[in-house]
Amino acid sequence: MPLSVAQLARQACDEIAATFQNVDETQVDAVVAALIGARRVALYGVGREGLMMRALTMRLYHAGLDAHSVGDMSTPPLGAGDLFVTSAGPGDFSTVSALICTAKAAGAQVAVVTAQPDGAAAIFADLLLTLPAQTMLNDTGPGASAVLSMGSAFEGAQYVMFELLLLRLRERLGISAEAMRARHTNLE
Repeated sequence: MPLSVAQLARQACDEIAATFQNVDETQVDAVVAALIGARRVALYGVGREGLMMRALTMRLYHAGLDAHSVGDMSTPPLGAGDLFVTSAGPGDFSTVSALICTAKAAGAQVAVVTAQPDGAAAIFADLLLTLPAQTMLNDTGPGASAVLSMGSAFEGAQYVMFELLLLRLRERLGISAEAMRARHTNLE
């Protein structure tokens, strides 16, 4: 008999939760501090990782930060005092590397969210946030997830981590849920 949806959900959530047993708290704190200290923040990711980065952008905006998704027409240029946050779960993407170079050349600080701390994108990062979850780089073989396919474990871990970053950010800045809600769009 196939597993129930509840059983599959438990397995999927357990896989994502296991990622956080190996997250470096100092990396989390450093990213939170960089977000707080940045004049403006631009965020980028490809594919489903990009969707998670857009979700983080929205939450940072709700928290009162000057946050933008790269590719939106209203994204301002970056420079000194700014932060570029990008995602490269499997270690690198050509667009991520190109944007890292552009951001660094403009004087911005760079934070990379990845499952591969030795990947090409991480080498150029000023800050690293390692989420040791399965990506498409390691989604086959005996250690691969039985439930979450391809990079879903990493993307799920991103969502949870980004909400945790927001909790830390809210605590450090004294931001209430009501203040965040007041910045939510009324054009839905």
